[in-house]
Amino acid sequence: MVDLSNLPQHAPEYDLEKLLEAGCHFGHQSRRWHPKMKPWIYMEKDGVHIFDLAKTASQLQLAYNYAFALGKQGKTLVVVGTKRQAKDLVKEICEKMDVGFIYSRWLGGLLTNWDQVKRSLKRMLDVEEGLKTGKFSGYTKYERTMMEKEVNRLERFFGGIKKLKVAPDALFIIDPGREKVVVKEATITGVPVIALIDTNTDPTPIDLPIPANDDAFKSIELILTEVLNGYEQGRKAK
Repeated sequence: MVDLSNLPQHAPEYDLEKLLEAGCHFGHQSRRWHPKMKPWIYMEKDGVHIFDLAKTASQLQLAYNYAFALGKQGKTLVVVGTKRQAKDLVKEICEKMDVGFIYSRWLGGLLTNWDQVKRSLKRMLDVEEGLKTGKFSGYTKYERTMMEKEVNRLERFFGGIKKLKVAPDALFIIDPGREKVVVKEATITGVPVIALIDTNTDPTPIDLPIPANDDAFKSIELILTEVLNGYEQGRKAK
């Protein structure tokens, strides 16, 4: 687990009303809860767990400060969000803020077999460049078509991380309950994880959980944007 005890304070004070308006307070149905999420839950209402937004705001501040530190130290942060409610938002925000992301599907081994992933990234970039510059003009139409298909397949998995030269230093995961393979690889390799986590997921493997609704568009947008704002401000402070 990463030491978060001495992070300098850079995060803004978060308005609980803003978190409320974004629907951050709604958890899952109480019958689907994970007992280890109990410290983050304020109450149960109509069979649904409600988050303690004061604690959500506190964790969001911590995540902002940690992301700031990553950015200032020149470390890489990669966002993982493949669920339907998150994927397009992840792509849009991360491209805008120039942050690496995976929004289609996590390819097993990305952390535990980084050398192979690095080769795949290089292959994708080499073929992509070759097709653009006409390097493969002497190849048959069939061969070029196969190359295009290969690039498209690799782009789906790696398009958001094509600028990565080394394995990610940290991950921000939306819904770690869905991204179990990602969490497992991060645990094996010691890569710290920030996560937007709902009431139905075990927070134990997560270094920095942000307890909030991980299904609502506005909740995901608010949390993701604030964490990446911290990262961006850190990069500017280098």
